[in-house]
Amino acid sequence: MNFFKKITSRYPILKILGNRYVLVIIFVAVWLTFLDNYSYFENRILDKKIEELEANKRYYLQEIHKDSTSIRQLSNPDQTEKYAREKYYMKRENEDIYIIEFEDSVPKDEEGTKSL
Repeated sequence: MNFFKKITSRYPILKILGNRYVLVIIFVAVWLTFLDNYSYFENRILDKKIEELEANKRYYLQEIHKDSTSIRQLSNPDQTEKYAREKYYMKRENEDIYIIEFEDSVPKDEEGTKSL
């Protein structure tokens, strides 16, 4: 007992830490921070996943908007023809199509030569 009085007189913070209410508060704080299913670290991981999923949601909503505008444009026969000509190189009867590729747009092989 005399030993504890000497220590507490030398370090008054130990008197505060020896209080049972302070011990319970420290225990609950450690439990909630590290050990609980809803701990601080688990919440951070879940928040990052939520942010990632919300970013994916925004991206897919933008893609849906782009696709819906494309679908609206393709309901017009002139736009459908333009799309088919540009994307699939389709042509009308008795019509020739020439595809011009620039040197920068042709991909290179592993050896450095251009592949056609």
